[in-house]
Amino acid sequence: GAGGHAKVVSEILVDSGLHIAGFVTLAGSEQLFCGQRVFSEDQLANLHTGGIQNILPAIGDNRLRNNLAIKVKEMGFNIVNAIDPRSKISRSVRLGIGIAIMPGASVNADTTISDFGIINTNACVDHDCSIGIAAHIAPGASLSGNVKVGSFSIIGTGASVRDNTTVGSNTTVGVGSAVVCDIPDD
Repeated sequence: GAGGHAKVVSEILVDSGLHIAGFVTLAGSEQLFCGQRVFSEDQLANLHTGGIQNILPAIGDNRLRNNLAIKVKEMGFNIVNAIDPRSKISRSVRLGIGIAIMPGASVNADTTISDFGIINTNACVDHDCSIGIAAHIAPGASLSGNVKVGSFSIIGTGASVRDNTTVGSNTTVGVGSAVVCDIPDD
């Protein structure tokens, strides 16, 4: 991606000692983004055969991020995680691939974050939670213990989710909401 989410992810990767070769967008262009070249999506195969092996789909849209991640994985790219060194991640957390964990986020014991998930700035995910594929826990959101968030869902900025609660797949929890009971899919 070449938007706001990609800006934060690129800084995390650079702070982790990685070099950014460029950014990829659907349209692409010769312009620069964060000081790096922007490639079009149809140039991905050439980048891979040219020696670029690692990639991270840094796109805020859950479905688009998931679809692009599947595409680049099938092309043979290694999908990396971006975990900010200023976040706090328990040693018992299980992470999939293509995860972005932003500055100030906290993820506690025995939590699972599935592939392509985002734990955004200052979000708190407490113990024994399960975050589904390409789900997004927005800035400042808080999940109490034993919360399950379904695939492609978003927990909005500043929302709070009570312990032992399930938020279904394809679900949006609005900004500042308090979730006190289960929410079904869709």
